[in-house]
Amino acid sequence: MPIIHHRAPLKCLVAVRGHPFDRTAFDAMFQAMDGITATMVDQPAAARLMNPEGMRGFDALVLYDMPGLDFEAPENAPLYLEPDEALKSGFRALLEQGTGVVALHHALAGWPTWGEYHEWLGGQFHYHPGTSRGQRVTDSGYCHDVTHSIDVVADHPVTAGLPASFTLTDELYLGQVYGDSVTPLLRSSATFTRDHFWSAENAVRGEMYSREGWDHPPGSNLVGWTKQALGSRLVYLQPGDGPSAYDSPDYRRLVENAIRWVA
Repeated sequence: MPIIHHRAPLKCLVAVRGHPFDRTAFDAMFQAMDGITATMVDQPAAARLMNPEGMRGFDALVLYDMPGLDFEAPENAPLYLEPDEALKSGFRALLEQGTGVVALHHALAGWPTWGEYHEWLGGQFHYHPGTSRGQRVTDSGYCHDVTHSIDVVADHPVTAGLPASFTLTDELYLGQVYGDSVTPLLRSSATFTRDHFWSAENAVRGEMYSREGWDHPPGSNLVGWTKQALGSRLVYLQPGDGPSAYDSPDYRRLVENAIRWVA
């Protein structure tokens, strides 16, 4: 009688919190993935697991979190918070040992003062004017509910089974993309210029949908990439704001492929 080998499911730790999201719809996306189990852990508890010991038994880390920002601060919210040394050394050790990472959407805004973190991710979303790779930059832009087509620009395991182009309605960012250090996977048909986005700093000051006094240079249309982060494979996917993305079979395939590839 033949022996049937059942592969153990891939286990991923999914770090969440810091940005509002539809938890039920987000979780449903992972529940639909065959052979993958996802354990959702809220920040700040998730940060305590982002080291080789804490991730023992997990095959991959998914970042859907936005730590290091205090939106309740009485002035200049969000206040930028420093990651502690234990997190920084633990996260570096995790990458050095080759634990794969999939970062989604607003993860690009997390830990705003930790430059190395953003080098590993491949870019940064800024809530306030600041620095990026030693250069002064203005705050980033956002725009909700943009219907755009996404072109697959690489034949890669992360894009396997996807059509050459697919459509999503989602939030887009106009921020910093370190295009020289990433392998492009996905490009958007949207126009990444100031006139199509709103200022993040104006929004946190209570002026939603404003670009008053804000001038951002044209940005990259790259919305998905891979890169080597020390010893680890890392994938960043800019889409993923809400159920319109989570429920898309193309987005689900992307996230699932990404988890399998980094693991």
